[in-house]
Amino acid sequence: MKLGNLVSDQWVEGDGDGKLLTSAVSGAAVANISSDGLDFAAMIRHARNVGGANLRKFTFHERAEMLKALAKYLMEHKKEFYALSTETGATRADSWIDIDGGISTLFVFSSKGRREMPNDTVYLDGPPEFLSKNGTFVGQHIYTPKLGAAVHINAFNFPVWGMLEKLAPTLLAGVPAIVKPASSTAYLTELVVRRIEASGILPKGALQLVCGGVGDLFEHLNCQNTIAFTGSKGTAEKLQQHPRVVAESVAFTAETDSLNASILGPDATPETPEFDLFVKEVTREMTSKAGQKCTAIRRIIAP
Repeated sequence: MKLGNLVSDQWVEGDGDGKLLTSAVSGAAVANISSDGLDFAAMIRHARNVGGANLRKFTFHERAEMLKALAKYLMEHKKEFYALSTETGATRADSWIDIDGGISTLFVFSSKGRREMPNDTVYLDGPPEFLSKNGTFVGQHIYTPKLGAAVHINAFNFPVWGMLEKLAPTLLAGVPAIVKPASSTAYLTELVVRRIEASGILPKGALQLVCGGVGDLFEHLNCQNTIAFTGSKGTAEKLQQHPRVVAESVAFTAETDSLNASILGPDATPETPEFDLFVKEVTREMTSKAGQKCTAIRRIIAP
């Protein structure tokens, strides 16, 4: 099987045989991946001219309803996500964090959009500012969607949750997304995107997918685009210093290496509930996703 790329609302394969992706459990072949030959400039244009234009037609509440409908749809198909997630090396509990946890972010942002945002296409930033004594000169700050695309570069350890946690607020804001999952587990992300596309819930151009390298994608970005990266500090710094990102002041957000610890206080002795909780959480942190998650602890400090 060769993974597809969702480009301008069409599924296309990259050129060549691509890179072989194998099962983390058995070592058997799972899929081949390639993004060679993709027209990344066309993807940016499609996101801006089609995806953005379509999303901006809807109010925050209408976009929130899309997220809710999408979450319900993915819940109906999660059995096949769990089956494929096994090949990434994830246990059932690991997959629950990734799959059910990821889908839950759609529900959460849908709820927040309907409860905390107006049923409008413009979000007011505070009250009006009166700039003259008699009130004839008044200013009002507002939030409106950027007129570009959000590029999401995601990590290998959460191929579902990592995508959906970024996608939910992006779509709610009325901005189309181009998703680039980490190659080693991209087959699970690709399956979820295929189900999203098949649902017909999102408007045309709202979501595109790159399975493989990003080619010259960055060369076509400008100040109306954003980049959300999850991965290593070194890679984040390299991408953030890309000449086009610097020259065009492309908004860049990075979630990188973290330092976390579990610390046991001296008064939390073995007979206290705090001690039992400490042991339980340390065990969970050492075993959940084999420690491969951003919140995993690196140190256990006990008196």
